[in-house]
Amino acid sequence: MSPDSPGDSAPIDLDRAAHEHAAALRAAEYTARALAEATLDLVEAQEPALNAYVSLTREEALAQADAADARLRAGDAAPLTGIPVALKDVLSTRGVPTTAGSHMLEGFVPVIDGTVVARLREQGAVFVGKANMDEFAMGSSTEHSAYGATRNPWDLDRVPGGSSGGSAATVASGGVPISLGTDTGGSIRQPAALTGILGLKPTYGRVSRYGVVAFASSLEQVGPFGRDARDVATLLGAIAGHDPNDSTTAMAPVPDYLGSLDRGLDGLRVGVPAEAMSEGVEDGVREAFEQAVGALEAAGAQVDRDVELPSIEVALSAYYIIAPAEASANLARYDGVKYGYSFHEGDSMWEEMEQTRGRGFGDEVKRRIMIGTYALSAGYYDAYYLQAQKVRTVIRREFDAAFADHDVIVTPTSPGVAFPLGAKLDDPLAMYLNDLFTIPVNIAGNPGLSVPCGFSEGLPVGLQLIGAPFAEATLLRAAHAFGDVTDWHARRPPPTTMLRDTVSHVVGDGGAS
Repeated sequence: MSPDSPGDSAPIDLDRAAHEHAAALRAAEYTARALAEATLDLVEAQEPALNAYVSLTREEALAQADAADARLRAGDAAPLTGIPVALKDVLSTRGVPTTAGSHMLEGFVPVIDGTVVARLREQGAVFVGKANMDEFAMGSSTEHSAYGATRNPWDLDRVPGGSSGGSAATVASGGVPISLGTDTGGSIRQPAALTGILGLKPTYGRVSRYGVVAFASSLEQVGPFGRDARDVATLLGAIAGHDPNDSTTAMAPVPDYLGSLDRGLDGLRVGVPAEAMSEGVEDGVREAFEQAVGALEAAGAQVDRDVELPSIEVALSAYYIIAPAEASANLARYDGVKYGYSFHEGDSMWEEMEQTRGRGFGDEVKRRIMIGTYALSAGYYDAYYLQAQKVRTVIRREFDAAFADHDVIVTPTSPGVAFPLGAKLDDPLAMYLNDLFTIPVNIAGNPGLSVPCGFSEGLPVGLQLIGAPFAEATLLRAAHAFGDVTDWHARRPPPTTMLRDTVSHVVGDGGAS
C-alpha cells in the first residue's frame, strides 16, 4: 500500500459494525489492508488478557485484505469483502491448523475449507485467526480448552461462556466486528449473552456442517456473532443455503434477511412460557428479562404470557443422553492411527490406543464419551437413549403447537450472568444448567437468537428469541426492532479493561453505566 493510499494516516474506528466498515471501504475512507492491520494490532494487544484465539493468521489476513482491495477497486465487492472475521477453531480451514481446542488435534492442518469458510472466502472476507473454544465444543465456559481459558472482556476474572467463548469475546472486546461459532446446546447464544453481543443459532439444516469437527451431529449448527442485527443478518446470508456436501442441509431458498429488518414490532405475536421464570434464574436476570418483555410490548408486540411448553423442563436430561451418545460415536475416530495425536510407547496396539485417548482428550470430553458409551450399551439403550429421543419428539411437537399462535417465543438466554473462572469446574451439573433455556431449541431444531437486554451486577444479560423452523428473518426483524427501542447492544466493556489504550486506533468508550 502506498503512503498516500486512503486510510494510511487516519485512525480507524474499530468499534464500527461490519456494515459500517463495508460502507467505509466502498467510499475509500480506508483500505481493507489498513483495516486488517489495525484489527490485528488490537487483537494482538488484547490477547495476553483475553486469550480469545488459538492462532492468529496475520500473513494470510493481509494477503486476503490486499485481494479485497483489488476487488473494491474493480467494483466487484460482496457484502463482506475486506471485513475481518474470526473463525471458531472447530471449522476446517485449508492450510491453517484446526485443533477443536484439543491436544488430540494439535498440529492438524486440513487440506480443505469447510463450506462456511469457503463461502466467506468467496465473499472476500479477511480471516484474522482461529478462535479459542471448549475442547470439541463440549462446555459452557471455554475453560475446557487445551490452550487455556478465554476471559470475559467485561470482567477478566469471569468466563465468556462457551463453547464459542473465543468467538464471542473477540467481538465483544472490539477485536473483530463479526465471527462464526457453532451451537450444539447453546454454544453461540450463551456466550453472546454473557459478553453482551448478538448470537444466532440457525435452524438445523439451514447452514452446512461440512468441514465442522463433529461433536453431536443431530444438534450442532454453525452461526454468526455480531454487534447488531444487520451484521448477523449479513453473515447468516453469506453462509446459509443448501450444500451438496451435507445431506442434512435443507433445499429451502435463502431469504433476504436484510430486507426483513425494518418491519418493526407491530403485530408481532410474542409468547412467554411460564418455564422462563423457573427456579435458578438470578434476580437480576429476571428483572432484565421482564423489562425486555415490557419494551417489546411497548413497541407494538402482542405479548402472551400463557404459552405452555411443559416438556422443556426435561430437555436438559434428554440432551445429556443424546449429545454424549453422538459424541461417543463421532470421537471414536481419534485412535492414534489415522491422524492427530498418537502415543507410540505402549506394549501393544490396544495399550497405545488407550494411552492416545487418555492423554489426548481432556476430562470433560472423556466424561461425555463415557456417558454416551454407557447410554448406547446393549443393556441401557432402550432405557436411556431411546427414551431421550422420545422426549425430543414431544418437545418438537410442543414448539410446533406454540408457533401455531405465536411468531416468537422469548426466554432469558442464560439463567445467570458470567460466573467467575473456576467456579463451576468441579460441579459439572451446575455447569450444564447454564444451558437450561438454550438446549430445548437444539433438541427441537428451531432457530434461536440472543440479544443484549440489560445488565445485572454490571454484567450483560441476554434475551433469547426463539422462532419456528426457518424463521430466522422473523427473529432478526424482532432483534433489529428491539435494538431501535433500547441501546443495550451498543454498550461496550470499559476501555481500560481490555488495555485498548496500548494501541493507537480509535475505539468506542462504551461502559455499562
